[in-house]
Amino acid sequence: QVQLEESGGGLVQAGGSLRLSCATSGRTFSRNAMGWFHQAPGKEREFVAAIDWSGGSTYYADFVKGRFTIFRDNAKNTVYLQMNSLKPEDTAIYYCAARDFGNLRVGSLDYHYWGQGTQVTVSS
Repeated sequence: QVQLEESGGGLVQAGGSLRLSCATSGRTFSRNAMGWFHQAPGKEREFVAAIDWSGGSTYYADFVKGRFTIFRDNAKNTVYLQMNSLKPEDTAIYYCAARDFGNLRVGSLDYHYWGQGTQVTVSS
């Protein structure tokens, strides 16, 4: 059974940092693109960042460029999202997702596996 499990969320003050982790199990995702999305209360799920299977290509939403970094360790079957300079508007549930293909995409419909999410709250 394929599982994606996020961790690392929590409460942080504006300007602080968090590192989210997404551990995969049930099969290897070393050949799969991975992504992070978030969903704030009352809003739709929104793309944050994505990485291709090798880690050599990444893409970010404009509102996180220069602040967030996505990277992966295929030996550990884990993808990370380093979040720096956090803002109150980053408050949301953050979801990890995996594609059945190695090339990255930004649309949620292009992802086939999802984690349960981890809450990130940034206080002002």
